[in-house]
Amino acid sequence: MRTILTACLIAAALAPAAHAQTQIDSISTQFRWLGPNDKIIVERYDDPKIANVSCYLSRAETGGVAGGLGFAEDPSRFSIACRAVGQIMVPAGLAKSEVIGFASASLFFKAFRIHRAFDAEKNVLVYTVVSTKLINGSPFNSISVVPAGVP
Repeated sequence: MRTILTACLIAAALAPAAHAQTQIDSISTQFRWLGPNDKIIVERYDDPKIANVSCYLSRAETGGVAGGLGFAEDPSRFSIACRAVGQIMVPAGLAKSEVIGFASASLFFKAFRIHRAFDAEKNVLVYTVVSTKLINGSPFNSISVVPAGVP
């Protein structure tokens, strides 16, 4: 048991930082006597390969003592909205589908991943946020679509 815990701690320490590019807001939703309140976190993720596309993710964050210490598993409740914030140029050779960002939702077990897919037929970028925690065989998810301009 001690070996498993040590391995998990080492893996967590060596994992890349799982944070948004920019935190926009933190909205308190439930008062907690001990530890931080439960809240909704709003974060912005800029697409690293498509200039002028920003995705805004809102997600629930558990407070209390366990949440304050980083041991609480946040619920799989989230939403995504992606927008063109300027002229979009889709680079040649863009992968049909790839992960563009992620956020940790618990110390070891769950994260949210933001995927980008390009629908060349309709000339749109499709962004999907997916929880890595499976709920009855399928993960929670949310989707947003950004027109890539006139072909």
